[in-house]
Amino acid sequence: MDFSAPCLLGLEGICANDLKFNGIDTARAENGRVVFSGDYSTLAKANLISRYSERIQILLSEFTAFTFDELFEGVKIIPWENYISKTDAFPVKGRSLNSKLYSVSDCQKIIKKSVADRLSSKYGVSWLEESGPIHQIQFLIMNDRVSIMLDTSGAGLHKRGYRAESNDAPIKETLAAAMVELSRVRPNHFVVDPMCGSGTILIEAAMKAMKIAPGLNRSFSAENWAQIPKKIWTEERERAGSLINTDCSFEGIGYDIDEKTLKIAESNAEKAGVSNRLSFIKRDIRDFEFDNDFETIITNPPYGERLLDIKEAEKLYSVMGKRFIKSKGKSYTIISPDDDFERIFGRKADKRRKLYNGMLRCQVYMYFKN
Repeated sequence: MDFSAPCLLGLEGICANDLKFNGIDTARAENGRVVFSGDYSTLAKANLISRYSERIQILLSEFTAFTFDELFEGVKIIPWENYISKTDAFPVKGRSLNSKLYSVSDCQKIIKKSVADRLSSKYGVSWLEESGPIHQIQFLIMNDRVSIMLDTSGAGLHKRGYRAESNDAPIKETLAAAMVELSRVRPNHFVVDPMCGSGTILIEAAMKAMKIAPGLNRSFSAENWAQIPKKIWTEERERAGSLINTDCSFEGIGYDIDEKTLKIAESNAEKAGVSNRLSFIKRDIRDFEFDNDFETIITNPPYGERLLDIKEAEKLYSVMGKRFIKSKGKSYTIISPDDDFERIFGRKADKRRKLYNGMLRCQVYMYFKN
């Protein structure tokens, strides 16, 4: 089978490398997604181990369509009976961009009818009850090119299962994991988030350092599919669990000014299984001090579009610039949508990386030179 793993814009290379590192050698980065091939074991593995993908989809077909007839016929030739049983539910959702077939609701109806016609014919029934497990059909029509996918994840893969609670403006887990990767966090690192909020960055850092698969403590929609033997999921979970490294020396500290938020961070760390590696302490960024000779500082400060007004956010950047001094053994990774960040912070970043926090264009600023 062919698969598609959509990801946040800017994370395609990181996402592909992650899959390759975990044995999915066919992973290839494309715009907004990574494509790869494999079998049902690959499907289960990718859902369990991918830190940066938003979901794992079976990529069933890609074709050009300018009319509803072309869309109907292109969908109907897909062997849906190989994936959807007689009683399975198959809702349809998707997007259309810069295409002649621009009405999403009409495209949904055409695709639904096409799939139903094929399944009715193959199963010899006039009515499909759709009472079984959900097989979510997704489509993307971009520049008249149609991609038809079958979602296997259910809830987005950024939902690891540990963040039942969060503060007012949490960073997405997949984006936090990418910041950790860009900071080159390793099993022996000491990581600090001086504005930690609900603890997402530190939890993702600890999970990466300890090689805890991000999907180990959640379920996926394809686990309910009759087409996939249960033992495949069991084997892949056991394999992922066997790789956990509890002997590493990783430690992390999170600071925040809000005691309620710190309690949430502690609870989330407990759910993620990394609470013994992390400490959360009440402290204002204005009182920030180094706790260790070697520190990796990673943070997502509040900013105008998110929590603070622009002037207050910029005051914070200025304080950070004074506190985050050049020093041997210290590195800083900061995400912000403010194009003036470097000027206000007080120095140019050693490296920058454009990423998107949802629809918000951001830069990740990295400082590591002494």
